[in-house]
Amino acid sequence: MSDDCIFCKILSGEAPCYPVHETRYTKTFLDIFPADPGHCLIVTKEHFTDIFEATPEAVGMVGHVSTLIAHTLREELGCDGVGIYQLNGDSAGQSVFHYHMHVIPRWKSTELNIHSRVPGDPAELEALAQRLHERAYSMRIDD
Repeated sequence: MSDDCIFCKILSGEAPCYPVHETRYTKTFLDIFPADPGHCLIVTKEHFTDIFEATPEAVGMVGHVSTLIAHTLREELGCDGVGIYQLNGDSAGQSVFHYHMHVIPRWKSTELNIHSRVPGDPAELEALAQRLHERAYSMRIDD
């Protein structure tokens, strides 16, 4: 746990989030600066700065959960595709230094983007998180 890490604060309940899914090892929630509606972040419950610190088991669980979230987004939102991105270090575009993966729904009509500087509408994020949460838990995944 890192005192200055926003994801650690979310995991400890000190900061809010729009939760979508949770396992013993990961928590998935909506990005509050979504590249596209439904942009999810899968974070490890244990703090690792990046892939170079993360254990193979942590990396494997994040990857495993990404398949569930990708299916959830496609089925619930009807997107044309899903981008799965994992960034390591400043020069790779990592902006929060806690190991995590972006799962972003993609439509043919939208421009490819991973980070947004525009916050999502809180009411829309809350409603979408609830829809995705219900869909994710209706699907089967072992944790």
